Amino acid sequence: MEFFYFRNHMPTRTINQIIPAQRINMGGHLLDQPLPTRQVDQIDPFLLIHHWDKPITKGHRQKDLGVGPHPHRGFSPVTFIFKGSVRHQDSIGNNVVVSAGGTQWMHAGKGIVHSERPGLELVENGGDQEFIQFWVNTPGKYKMEAPYYLPISAEGTPLIHHKGVSIGVVAGDLEGVRGPAKTYSPQTLLRIEAESNSKIEIPIPKNYNTILYLLNGSLLIEGEKITAKTMVWFKNDGDKLSFEAEESSTFIILSGEPIRETVVSYGPFVMNKEEELQQAVFDFQSGQMGELVENFDE
Repeated sequence: MEFFYFRNHMPTRTINQIIPAQRINMGGHLLDQPLPTRQVDQIDPFLLIHHWDKPITKGHRQKDLGVGPHPHRGFSPVTFIFKGSVRHQDSIGNNVVVSAGGTQWMHAGKGIVHSERPGLELVENGGDQEFIQFWVNTPGKYKMEAPYYLPISAEGTPLIHHKGVSIGVVAGDLEGVRGPAKTYSPQTLLRIEAESNSKIEIPIPKNYNTILYLLNGSLLIEGEKITAKTMVWFKNDGDKLSFEAEESSTFIILSGEPIRETVVSYGPFVMNKEEELQQAVFDFQSGQMGELVENFDE
C-alpha cells in the first residue's frame, strides 16, 4: 500500500528533548531504558520503555530464561518483537509464541498474572533476541475492566510501504490503515524500517504526545543526528513528523492523546490513588488476579 507523505502545508513538529537510553538492571536483566529518566517521569500516556537486545545461547532451559509469573493491573504492557521470539502464558488461559515482526498486546485491566520467556526453538538453537516493551497507561474508568491478551503476528500487522520505508501500524489509524490492537485512549503506535537515505513524513494529531525511539541506525531530525538507543520527544507544535534515515534504521513511534490523570504506581500496578494500589496488592496476594502454573514442552 502506498503512503503519501509529503504534505507541505502541514507544520512539522520540532524536538522537545533528545534522551539517550540508560543501562539499568531489572531483576538481574541488563536493559536499555529511555523512559522514565531522572528528568522525565512519564510522557502521558506512556510510562516506561525497555529495550532488550541480547542473544540467547544454547544450553539453557526455557523455564530458566525470561521473566516468570508476575502480576499487572491498570495499564497495558506491550511488546514489539524484532528478533527471536517471546512466549506468553497467563492466568486467563493464553499460551502463545510471537516471533519477529509481531506484537504481544496485553490489557492488564483489573488484574492478570503472566510470564514472558523466549520461545522453545530459540532456546534450543540459540540466536538473537531483541524486543521493546513499553507501558501505556489506561484511563481510570477502564482500569478495572476484564483483562485481555492479543497476539499480533508479523503477517497480521498492516503494513504501509513507500520508497524504502515500511511502517507497521499496530494501533490507531494512519492514512486509513488501522492497527488491530484495541486501545482505551486515542493512540497511534508504529514500528518502522527505513532504508538508507529514505525521507519520512508522518501525520500525527497535534494534541498527541509523541516520542520516537531508535533501535539501530541513525536519523537526521532538524539537523540533529540521532543515533541508536536514543529517544526523541517532540513538541506538540505541528501536525507531522519529518526526518531522514542516514542509514538503514529501525525505530518505533509512540503517539497518544494525554489522559491527564494522577498516576500512582507500585511495581507492576498503575492506578490513580494510593488506596487503589493497596487494594491491588491485596487482590494479588489473595489470588483474585488468578494463578499461572506454566507449562513447558521440554
